[in-house]
Amino acid sequence: MKSNTQLKKSFIRLITCCFAITLLSGQTFAETGHGEEEEHGEEGHVELTQEQIKHAGITLATVTSGSIRDVLPVYGVVATNAERVQSVTARFDGVIREVKKSVGDPVRKGEPLVTVEANESLKTYSIVSALNGAVTQRNANAGEHTTDIPLLVVQDFSTVWVELSVFPKDVAQVELGQRVRILSLDSTHIAEGKIIYIAPLGQTGNQAIMARALIDNPNGIWKPGLFVNAQITRAEIAAPMVIRNEALQIVEDNPVVFVRGEEGFEARTVTLGRTDGELTEVVAGLSADEVYVSKNSFILKAELGKGEVGDDD
Repeated sequence: MKSNTQLKKSFIRLITCCFAITLLSGQTFAETGHGEEEEHGEEGHVELTQEQIKHAGITLATVTSGSIRDVLPVYGVVATNAERVQSVTARFDGVIREVKKSVGDPVRKGEPLVTVEANESLKTYSIVSALNGAVTQRNANAGEHTTDIPLLVVQDFSTVWVELSVFPKDVAQVELGQRVRILSLDSTHIAEGKIIYIAPLGQTGNQAIMARALIDNPNGIWKPGLFVNAQITRAEIAAPMVIRNEALQIVEDNPVVFVRGEEGFEARTVTLGRTDGELTEVVAGLSADEVYVSKNSFILKAELGKGEVGDDD
């Protein structure tokens, strides 16, 4: 009888211990799962503070309507704007008494460049610059006599020409006044201009027709002689929603855009339409006025990948 009583007590203790272990394990599992959820955030989202966004150079933009350009790609070379060149010559023959500028020196419109003593009157007079620019040639020194050769050449590089090579089969698509986008060979510099001239004759060397574009060059980035790529705009097609091309990332073989929401940045799969190399039409996946990451979105893709690796572990 005593043996049966002890057996019952032992069985009750065993049941009690198992129940306690079960409760403890369940609590631990719940706490662990909650911690991982807070660390990684909701699946498919990346949380960043404003400081992290600023430090990473992430730029935000709003989904809006826009125009997709239908373009004709061509190549070309930067050239001096021949309408902004001054060949400095002597008005009256004489002896050069002073040359105030050397090659490479900047000059301002109205600034004295050369002083000459006239042969007949023996009076000195100054020759001034007719434009802002820089001295690119110097053929005169003090004590020399003036000749028919320009004393100095001054060029204004605030605007430049871009001479584009258009193949004969494409000439019919090019017209005066068309917009042109000029890109450096590494695509780090971009300028906008218009077609101002189309040559009536072809070039024997490459069998192309030259079309000339005029672009602004306030910082002197576009140097005459440099090769460039260009896109001549044939038409502009309206699109209800467009995003910048650099916003796009590929996740699991699908194009995605990172959209800002209450839970952070969501990797949103999108369906794309036409593109012109700068903007892309979005057919589905986004709504107008949503805020998306337009620059350095690859950083968010990398952060999203870290979360997925953690989940797999």
